Amino acid sequence: MLIAIDGPAGAGKSTVARAVADALGFTYLDSGAMYRCVALAELRGAQDPLSCPIELGGGQVTLDGEDVTAAIRTPEVSELASQVAARPEVRGHLVALQRAMIRDGDYVAEGRDIGTVVAPDAELKVFLTASPEERARRRAAQTGAEAARVMREQQGRDTRDATREHSPLEPASDALRFDTTGLSVDEVAQEIVRLAQAVR
Repeated sequence: MLIAIDGPAGAGKSTVARAVADALGFTYLDSGAMYRCVALAELRGAQDPLSCPIELGGGQVTLDGEDVTAAIRTPEVSELASQVAARPEVRGHLVALQRAMIRDGDYVAEGRDIGTVVAPDAELKVFLTASPEERARRRAAQTGAEAARVMREQQGRDTRDATREHSPLEPASDALRFDTTGLSVDEVAQEIVRLAQAVR
């Protein structure tokens, strides 16, 4: 079974997806981490960022054999990852990798185009969102950056994600929409688990 969780930055995708995967005993796939790895490789001057092997598992992200779990979460990588993700050659390469990963087994995959592009046949599709202020507050708490700065960067990322030519951020027509503003991770995760159990 595949559960696709999409939505903009700060909507709670990663935290909720991990909680759902843990509750159901599924494997968690953070597609955003893969775009961040390409961005990090580019920032480090890699000649061909797409040739650097990426591995996800056990809560760790490795790039070319190095644990980059923390390194891919810096503001610089976040900003470039949004730009990198708009490139068709990057999306094509990573979408192929993501499809190969989720082909077998039970997965909770989260990102911005899982339900629309990567796995349009997912058994359960969820689109998470939250108010811009809530999303900025959450991201600021995660990164330690100023909320006002996070809000400015978030607005730029939202515009790029929604208007890019390839795989723009939008809910799948059959996705269930959840506004997570004011809700706890447990509340959102429990509802998705209930829906998944009903589908199974």
